[in-house]
Amino acid sequence: MNTTTDVNGSRATRTPRSSPLEQPRRRPPGEGASRGSGVVTTRVGLQIPSDLSFEEWEHAGSQIAGLLDSSSWWLGDWLVYGKDHYDDRYQRGIRAVGLKYQTLRNYAWVSRRFEMRRRRAKLTFQHHAEVASLPVDEQEELLSRAEVLNWTTKQLRHFIRESGETEKALDVTRRLEFPGTRVQRWCKAAEQSGIEFEKWVSLSLDDAAARALAESEEL
Repeated sequence: MNTTTDVNGSRATRTPRSSPLEQPRRRPPGEGASRGSGVVTTRVGLQIPSDLSFEEWEHAGSQIAGLLDSSSWWLGDWLVYGKDHYDDRYQRGIRAVGLKYQTLRNYAWVSRRFEMRRRRAKLTFQHHAEVASLPVDEQEELLSRAEVLNWTTKQLRHFIRESGETEKALDVTRRLEFPGTRVQRWCKAAEQSGIEFEKWVSLSLDDAAARALAESEEL
């Protein structure tokens, strides 16, 4: 603790400024932070007691997964702050972290797309990443749906893809005025073929045109 003396001779106590991240007390070698009853994290792994119950093991896993997911937000916010405040020096900080720049850029991009109040604690960082490129109102709608229906990121991604294909199909219907039932059958056929709807339509028409032209030449 430091003391200073002002011009009047009075003494005041000045508390040293703490570091940005509070340092934990120094632990003996091999000791780390507990993530469950008896489960201890170390730099190179977990120390797990042999008599750990299933419930304790499950709880420890949930804590670890939560930390991993949160770290994506933390690193994204960290890079956003660095770029905004130390534009001429933040690259040095990135090198110190030891992660790939593209990885950090992805985290930062998602973090910028979602201000703190719009982030859903019940959803993962990856849920937010799946909708980050969409307009804000669509982001909110999809995240709410994923939250209520308890979707995984894979289910959310599938829904977004299917919604896109449906929208394309509706556009085709509007332009060509085909009955909706036929378009639905075509969408299903395209999906089973593993081809995007518009490409499937184009290939099918090309095939039909080639057969029609070949038949006309035979005549």
